[in-house]
Amino acid sequence: MGSTFNGLEVAKRAMYAQQSALYTTGHNISNANTPGYSRQRVNFEQTAPYPPASRNRPEIPGQVGSGVEAGTIERVRESFLDAQYRGENTKAGYWSTKAEALQKMEEIMNEPSENGLSKTMDQFWQSLQDLSTNPKDEGARSVVRQRGTAVAETFNYLSDSLQGIQTDFKNQIDITAKDISSIAKQIKDINDQIGDVEPHGYLPNDLYDKRDQLVDELSELVDIKVSTVETSDSSLEIAEGKYTIEIIGASEPLVDGKNNSYRELDVVYASDGADGEDADGPVTKLAMIDPKSKDDAVTSSLSGASLDALGSGKLKGLMESYGYKAEGAEQGIYPDMLTELDKLAAGFADSFNSIHKSGLSLNEMNGVEDEDYDGNFFTKSAETEGYAGSMAVASGIKNDLFNIAAEADGNDPTLGGGENAIKLGEASDSIVIDGKTTSFNSYYEGMIGEMAVESQEARRLEGNSETLKQSVEERRQSVSGVSLDEEMSNIIKYQHAYNAAARNLTTIDEMLDKIINGMGRVGR
Repeated sequence: MGSTFNGLEVAKRAMYAQQSALYTTGHNISNANTPGYSRQRVNFEQTAPYPPASRNRPEIPGQVGSGVEAGTIERVRESFLDAQYRGENTKAGYWSTKAEALQKMEEIMNEPSENGLSKTMDQFWQSLQDLSTNPKDEGARSVVRQRGTAVAETFNYLSDSLQGIQTDFKNQIDITAKDISSIAKQIKDINDQIGDVEPHGYLPNDLYDKRDQLVDELSELVDIKVSTVETSDSSLEIAEGKYTIEIIGASEPLVDGKNNSYRELDVVYASDGADGEDADGPVTKLAMIDPKSKDDAVTSSLSGASLDALGSGKLKGLMESYGYKAEGAEQGIYPDMLTELDKLAAGFADSFNSIHKSGLSLNEMNGVEDEDYDGNFFTKSAETEGYAGSMAVASGIKNDLFNIAAEADGNDPTLGGGENAIKLGEASDSIVIDGKTTSFNSYYEGMIGEMAVESQEARRLEGNSETLKQSVEERRQSVSGVSLDEEMSNIIKYQHAYNAAARNLTTIDEMLDKIINGMGRVGR
């Protein structure tokens, strides 16, 4: 038979175990509204029964239980749901960024509206039609010049606005890269703290939560893969160890749990063929830098085509919006639109200038020489790149309305038929872009239509990914979130168990009192 005082030990263990459960329940209630907190539970374990199996064991009917103890205190969490949430969070970050970029572009292009490029061009064509009926009228010529100026300024506005938004995206890329580096450092620091605690047989649940919250934040910025590294052989089997985090597409980990290190992410831009931090060109490389040896700098990089392999995430969405270089060519939403706008402006100006040169101005018909006039209505487009931003009405037209060539060459100057003004009004029907003849409206509608389809798709996928993310988050909260009703129920359960253990202790105490103070008095 066991010790007479064994009952005291059993009751004491029960009280300690229930007390731990009550404290843990209180911790859960306290953190019910703490972001990233996972509810915790005490895993009760039976202590070893008496007697243990041995050759000299006492001859008693069977093993007597010795009570309970709080084995471990672990958080309730499903790693599968974490991985699922981060996958959806990455997609949501990517599509949200793209949808925002395309929405801003739609607001700039502002089509269809009374203030867009289409309306401005319509007014320009109308002014040329009016000029064709009154080619010598100064008022009609002035309107043509003003409408032409409006066309050039609209191209300038669209180009400058798109470039302004593009610059904002560059700033966001830099901020996002710094955020990624900062989160990587914080995760590395938490890894270190976890590495100090786990070998002692404890589960640092609150550190796990803090680290997972950071990983969730990181997953929105960049597509990642998370794996674990055991901290010590003496750690519990359910200990989560250190995290190693890799960016999809990178050859070196962002956070290395095995070597207790992390890397900073640096974005490298192109400028006139060279790479430099302050350059304004497209992204050419994502560099992984060891913060301890910045002189040696890059330990790994994603460049060229490998930038496509980034997967998803806000950073990729920003890069695709701002522009990056892959396979020797610049790609991106805003660079593509700026290029298309330049081609359209240059193609239109070349076609219009060509027709304008073939006609006669009033000055030419009257034999007046103007050195400032070279036959062009719009400034020349020597280089297509950047033309939309620099397009303007030629100085010869700006300075003298009589330089507008409304008359066809070879006509009698006294007739004033305005045949060339009619041809100028038809210039939009045959502009040459990339060696192909097309119409202004057709090309422009294609640009706007493609943008609208991309924007619609981005918004739809943003909505889908947000819905899926929310769905997974709700499932995750159903597992890990704190339910105050459930915790209140647990409080009552553990309180009753604690009270019963205390009553048991009192009972054992009274038994011992009988033995110690009430026995051996027969005959006295």
